[in-house]
Amino acid sequence: MKSTLAPGIRLITSFSRDSWYRGFILLLTFLFYTAYHLSRKPISIVKSMVVIRRKDQRILNVDMLNSLICILPTDQDNYQTLFGVLDNSFLVAYAIGMFFSGIFGERLPLRYYLSFGMLMSGLFTCLFGLGFYWNIHSLGYYAFIQVMNGLMQTTGWPAVVACVGNWFGKGKRGFIMGVWNSHTSVGNILGSLIAGVFVSSAWGMSFIVPGLIIASTGILCFFLLVEKPEDVNCSPPQHHVSDDSVFFVVFRVLQGVVEFSLCLLFAKLVSYTFLYWLPLYISNVAHFDPKQAGDMSTLFDVGGILGGIMAGLVSDYTGGRATTCCVMLVAAAPMLFLYNYIGQRSLGTTIGMLLVCGGLVNGPYALITTAVSADLGTHESLRGNSRALSTVTAIIDGTGSIGAALGPLLAGLISPTGWNNVFYMLITADVLACLFLSRLVYKEALGWCGRVPRVRG
Repeated sequence: MKSTLAPGIRLITSFSRDSWYRGFILLLTFLFYTAYHLSRKPISIVKSMVVIRRKDQRILNVDMLNSLICILPTDQDNYQTLFGVLDNSFLVAYAIGMFFSGIFGERLPLRYYLSFGMLMSGLFTCLFGLGFYWNIHSLGYYAFIQVMNGLMQTTGWPAVVACVGNWFGKGKRGFIMGVWNSHTSVGNILGSLIAGVFVSSAWGMSFIVPGLIIASTGILCFFLLVEKPEDVNCSPPQHHVSDDSVFFVVFRVLQGVVEFSLCLLFAKLVSYTFLYWLPLYISNVAHFDPKQAGDMSTLFDVGGILGGIMAGLVSDYTGGRATTCCVMLVAAAPMLFLYNYIGQRSLGTTIGMLLVCGGLVNGPYALITTAVSADLGTHESLRGNSRALSTVTAIIDGTGSIGAALGPLLAGLISPTGWNNVFYMLITADVLACLFLSRLVYKEALGWCGRVPRVRG
């Protein structure tokens, strides 16, 4: 009697060797960038512990603030400015470093570059937490650690996008990268949950544990990452092809880079303001304790996962990356307004509004930093130079990171005047992000009308 293969083995053998390698690289880079974001999140959870609400009275947790910095505020609202210094020490260093990171990413082996970046990020994240156990009360120490960590974190995004771009073609890139880009939200969720476990007892562990995790993934990267399909005799993907002259295509690509970069600046301003200030906002307005506020803030990231996947699917089907981003940004503005005014009326409303706002805010951000960057970076005009993807990604995300630095800074300055003004600032940023995509949206609309050639994703 002829033997038959077990169902599991049949499933395994139904995929080609190339497919297994591509799936492995996708999973591996997903884990890498999850670890990057996981290690960024603790400070937003720790800062929510500084203010505790009891019977609607805000009480400054002086002991905890004193364990972070030596300069205690004379005004209870001043703690927001002090934490703004720490936030922006990281974010400004990240924004500046990102422009140089793409250059290094082009010239260095991605495996070494990523491994080094994750190990050093782990080191500086741990050093921040060790300040608790070493009884360090110096704002300068923590600010310096934040600056160094911001520089080390720039190694991640250009390198992982370049690696994924090397392995995947343009066909279903929006959907694939929409799913893959959920690592950002997954990292934020895990970072919130891990930090929340220790925040009320020994906040130092809120940083040390994520630091050890990202350092471990750096070791994993060194031993397992395969940078290009050709390195293991797999077939390279099919990238974008154009019949236009190189000069005009290069000019068009550069135009796209500038417009999407400026859009991302304002989109990331909104996203990172939520990343750094949402737990504190929930704690202040909804009167949750720090752990509950941190747990509740993860719903924004859950919505971001769904929004990123939806943006990728829609843009693949329609071929309209810019239009997809613009529609979601337009819808986000009124939803942010509603969340501020009715989002805390009940638990169900809070959950629903956080999910919707997370999807609409993070969907365009996810699409631009992944599929759009990869589309532009692997364009035929770049003559098949896959390393150029690292530079294009760094330019787009570096510009966006300027917004990431401005958002939390502005929130820290504006929040003492009332949270309403913070949300007006976020809504304005959403509108400006839409305006920078207007030319590209118009061009895509002409394509749908048949007046110019259109290529689906």
